[in-house]
Amino acid sequence: MQIEDYFDFQRPDDIRLKGTRVGIENILYEYLYHSRSPEEIVNCFSSIKLEQVYATILYYLHNKETVSQYLTDWLEWGHEQWKQQQLNPTPTMLRLRKIRAEIEARKKENAEILTGREYESIIQNAIAQ
Repeated sequence: MQIEDYFDFQRPDDIRLKGTRVGIENILYEYLYHSRSPEEIVNCFSSIKLEQVYATILYYLHNKETVSQYLTDWLEWGHEQWKQQQLNPTPTMLRLRKIRAEIEARKKENAEILTGREYESIIQNAIAQ
């Protein structure tokens, strides 16, 4: 079996573990940026096996330059998507921002910790609007 047999090369910017929807970027992000062991990584994803995690790491080590660029592109794309979401929030995000602002205003106004009922009241008012 070749190392590439573990992956579905769907597009140049989309490499997934064969038989799953998990991209290699997810595995490698946990490995490289969170310093998780392969055993810890396999526990983060219900649809992958330890062998697949090791195959992903080995693929990265054998193709470091190409895969590093793949990861850089993925991180940049994710950052751009986040910026677009901040500029064009969904109605749900706008409601959540309003709830957060109301909670912060109540905290400053009362200078005390809000009770569960007060949080519930603020959320119910925001939902009703």
